[in-house]
Amino acid sequence: MRRVATRGRYPGAAAAAVAAVLAGSLAAPSTALASPELAQASRCMACHQVDRKVVGPAFREVGRRYAGRTDAVPWLARKIREGGGGAWGAVPMAANPHVSEADAKRLAQWILTLK
Repeated sequence: MRRVATRGRYPGAAAAAVAAVLAGSLAAPSTALASPELAQASRCMACHQVDRKVVGPAFREVGRRYAGRTDAVPWLARKIREGGGGAWGAVPMAANPHVSEADAKRLAQWILTLK
């Protein structure tokens, strides 16, 4: 990396540029939809996979089942956070209160795209 000499003409310019770059890279994620990475970080992948049943149903199955519901995103987001049982068999889904409401909505939106 080549160093550019400013000879005192722009004091603090380099620091301001570095701060601007860092601020952009440390900002909150701007993606509207979740991803497998968010599902992994939220510990969803311990019981679910995209294309196959593990403990719970595959995300793709969930997306297909609830795609037609007008309230699918808030309904799934509530299920993600509060858990539930009976919809997919005898094993209930554990509550996930560690997942924020915003992330639960992102996860629900992402799951609905997998149909």
